[in-house]
Amino acid sequence: MSKDLYILGAGGHSKVVIEIAEDLGYKIISILDDNPSVENIFQYKVVHSSDNSTISENVFLAVGNNINRKKIASRFLAPELNLIHPSAVVSKRTTFGYGNAVMAGVVINSSVKIGNHCIINTSACIDHDCKIDDFVHISPNASLAGNVRVMEGAHVGIGATVKQDITIGQWSVVGAGAVVINDVPDNAVVVGNPARILNKKK
Repeated sequence: MSKDLYILGAGGHSKVVIEIAEDLGYKIISILDDNPSVENIFQYKVVHSSDNSTISENVFLAVGNNINRKKIASRFLAPELNLIHPSAVVSKRTTFGYGNAVMAGVVINSSVKIGNHCIINTSACIDHDCKIDDFVHISPNASLAGNVRVMEGAHVGIGATVKQDITIGQWSVVGAGAVVINDVPDNAVVVGNPARILNKKK
């Protein structure tokens, strides 16, 4: 597999992804983004949308917003790779799809299944037998106990705790610091300890 890589996205999340890619020995060709006000990230040139229409391969999506990440994913042939920080502790019995970013200090225990284009952020903990669907974001210091299902597009906020055997519904949001002891419906926003439904997204 080629070690050449384009990074799509020029925000803060992209900076973290770039450094993981560097640590893993990838050669970053350029950063792709449609914001003309951003010209460089670190030493890398930002190539804007009008200039990148011919680029379709070896593009790693570094877009923090789950909805935007899904919209963009269909435009590019994603390399079948995951960027996993060298300090992450990942069970040999964990399985990944592709396009996942796993940050420093993450712990993923036995028999976890992770889909495509997920973000497992700094020092998050995912315990045994969890299933993480596509386009999910597990935020820094969030903890999932065993056998938790996180469905497509859900966002588990910073420092949230999810007890065992819980299902987090599609495109739902678990607020920062929430303690989830009941299943979360699709498109719900839950907050607090214990977590309660604040509203439902349209």
